[in-house]
Parts: sequence; C-alpha cells; structure tokens
Amino acid sequence: MQQPRDVVILGSTGSIGTQALDLVRANPDRFRVVGLSAGGSQPELFERQVEEFRPAVHGLGEQASADAAAHACDVVLNGITGAVGLRPTLAALEAGNTLALANKESLIIGGPLVKTIERPGQIVPVDSEHSAIAQSLRAGRAEEVRRLVVTASGGPFRGRGRSELARVTPEQALAHPNFAMGRVITTNSATLVNKGLEVIEAHLLFDVPFDRIDVVVHPQQFIHSMVEFVDGAVVAQLGLPTMSVPIAMGLAWPERVAEAEAPIDWTRAADWRFEPVDSEAFPAIDLARRAGERGGTAPAVYNAANEVGVDAFHQGRLAFTGIVETIAEVLAALPAASPDVPSERLTLDDVLSADAWARELASRQIEKSRTNQA
Repeated sequence: MQQPRDVVILGSTGSIGTQALDLVRANPDRFRVVGLSAGGSQPELFERQVEEFRPAVHGLGEQASADAAAHACDVVLNGITGAVGLRPTLAALEAGNTLALANKESLIIGGPLVKTIERPGQIVPVDSEHSAIAQSLRAGRAEEVRRLVVTASGGPFRGRGRSELARVTPEQALAHPNFAMGRVITTNSATLVNKGLEVIEAHLLFDVPFDRIDVVVHPQQFIHSMVEFVDGAVVAQLGLPTMSVPIAMGLAWPERVAEAEAPIDWTRAADWRFEPVDSEAFPAIDLARRAGERGGTAPAVYNAANEVGVDAFHQGRLAFTGIVETIAEVLAALPAASPDVPSERLTLDDVLSADAWARELASRQIEKSRTNQA
C-alpha cells in the first residue's frame, strides 16, 4: 500500500490553506499534514488546525513559515498571499522539497533567485491558470508550443469604462463573479493586476517569451487556460470554476486525486464566451508585461506598489483606478531612484530593498494625491 504524502501547508488559515486541509481530510490515505503555518490573523482557527492535525512543526509568522517550509516532507504548499511568501518559497526549494506554489508573488518578485536554486520539476503551479497550462503541456513537447493563452474572468467590472471604474467601492471590488478569495487577490482580480502577475508567472514557470503569452477574457471560467501548438491544435483544461483540482494536482502531482471536484454536467446547455481584454480600461496587464520584460527589480516594484495601493483603496484613501495609476507612477520612477539591479546579479537583499523602496514611494504618491484633491 502506498504511504501517504507528508505535506506542509503555509497560509493554512487562508482560502487556499483551508481548502487544502479539506482535501487532506477527504483523503487521509493520500496525505498527512506534518507542518502548518499562518500569518496570525486568525489565531483561534490556527490553534484548532494544530489540534486536529498534530503537525510536527507549526507556528505563526514569516519565520515560522520559512522554518516549516524547510521541514523534510514530500510537498510544501505555499498558500501565503503577498511578497512575504518569498522567504518560505526559497526555504522550501533550498531544502529540496517539492513546492506546490499558490503564492505567485514569490516567484514574480524573486524570479531569478527562484530559478537559480530550483531543480527541474521542483515547482508545481497551483494557480488554476498555470495548473491548466501544466496539464495541457503534457499533450506535446516544449518545442511544439506556439503560445500560451491565459484566461481571465474579467472580474466584476467587465465591460465598464475607465470613468465608471473611478467610482467603484471596496464592497463592489470584492464581489468576484466566480471565486471566493482573500481581499488582496479578489481586488487584484477586479483590477486585472492578478492577470498581469500571472503573465509574468507563466513566463517564469514555462520559459515562454512574453510575446507568446496571450490573455483572453472568458467570463464563465470553465476553461482555465490553454496551450496552442505549432500545428494549430489548442489543448485546454476544463473544469468547474473552483480551486479544488489545482490544489489536488499541486499536492499529488503528477498523479490525480479521485473525486477532487464534481465533473461538469454535460446534459445542461451552456454558452462559453471569449472576449479581448479592454487595455484602456484595464492597463494592468500591459504594465506587468513591461515590468516582466525589464526584469531585475521591476516585477518586485510592480507587486509592492500594488499591495500598497490595494490597502489604501480599502482604507478609503485611494480610488479604485488609483491602484494601477500608483503602480505606473512607481514603475516610471524606477530608473532614477531605486536599486534597479539586472536579473543576473539579483540578490535577496536587492529584492527586499526594491520592495521597501516601492512601498515607501507608493505611500508618498498616494498621500500627495490626497493632498492635491483636498
């Protein structure tokens, strides 16, 4: 009988973490929790999780997550949100653990660092789009891939013009049409910043140039992403708009987990649409492409400015459109004022320094904007 996989779950009280624990509960013969960590926003829930699963290592905070990530296991699921996930990602890879990566920010901001230490196949993507691409890539060889097509729901404001977006409230921004996620990721989905981050992530995960990574709006989100091959064939991964399959694939890769998600009901009529991205109303993807192509600290600056902007928006200090405007302003200041380091010479200190610089500048820009409007 096959032994259960030992898993460490980082961000165990968040959306990804709690769903992963549900999967473990449903499959005790497949998975055993040996490590848990969380940021600390829900200490009572974390205590209940520790009591239930009795992991060998557990703790709250960034250092606890890095320690758990380095614990000997079969797979580490990094479900942390934000740049704080970088150190645990590096710790998991340095320890030789397989990394099921839902924390896209750590790969995006620390791309060259991560790519330098990862072994082939050591990272398994958990974002639904990148999990779909990884599954679809099984249909052909790397040299047969023409392009990757990343799907986007379009968020709750699909079809609205830029002037309408300026009046969006935090409550409206958190009303995602398909997924239940945390505040930052849900807001990023509404601005399409999340899709911009996913373009950079796809480039880093699959070594495909930016000009061969497309984004298409697919509101129903049954098609999670696609791979177009050189002969014109397109292979897509389909499924219900949930995270169940990507999480299961992350923990069990390359195997599948039976009954991870209910199948699509093909007896019911359904229409699936595809639309181009409105780059004028939602410029975040184009900004991300430019940051990704530039490399170095630019992706870290993009991410940090966004996180500051999202916080300011939810605090009532910034308009919804101001989030991406802040990103653009901070990126524009990058050449003259920040530790802009080429990718080949990037260190962890460089990334953290750029992250801090971008956060400080974004905060100043937001306050300056508020002062001018007063």
